[in-house]
Amino acid sequence: MEVKTVGLACDHAGFPLKRFVIEYLEKKGYPYKDYGTYSDQSVDYPDFAHALATGIESGEVYPGIGICGSGEGMAICLNKHQAVRAGLAWNKEIAGLIRQHNDANVLVMPGRFIDNKTAETIMDAFFTTTFEGGRHERRVKKIPVQE
Repeated sequence: MEVKTVGLACDHAGFPLKRFVIEYLEKKGYPYKDYGTYSDQSVDYPDFAHALATGIESGEVYPGIGICGSGEGMAICLNKHQAVRAGLAWNKEIAGLIRQHNDANVLVMPGRFIDNKTAETIMDAFFTTTFEGGRHERRVKKIPVQE
C-alpha cells in the first residue's frame, strides 16, 4: 500500500490505543493527521469518524485508522461515506483480507479488545498487504450506492 498521510480518528475508548498507533506510525516514518479525540474524556465517535471520512474523500489522507471501544460504531459511521471502505480487524489475518479482498482504505480496531502487540501485527498486515484485484475488483466497484 502506498501511504500518503495516515488519517487517525478515535473516541475516548480508543484514545489509549491511538497513542500507541501514533508511536507506531512515527517509528515507521509514516506521516499522519490526527482528527481527534485528544483525551479519554467521553465524546461521540461520529464527530471524529466523519472528520476522518471527509479527509479520505478529499484525498487529504490515505489510508485511515479509526478506533473506538468495539470498533463497530466507528466502522458503521465511516462506511456511510461513499468513498470509504472501512474494515474492522481484530487480528492480522482479517487485516490482510480487508486489504487483499476489499481494498479497505480505513482500518478500524477495537480499542477495548486488543493489546498493543496485537495492534502492531494488525497494522503491519494492513500496511503491507496489496489489493488482489481480479474478481475482487468487480465486487469492490459494486459497493458504492448508485443513485
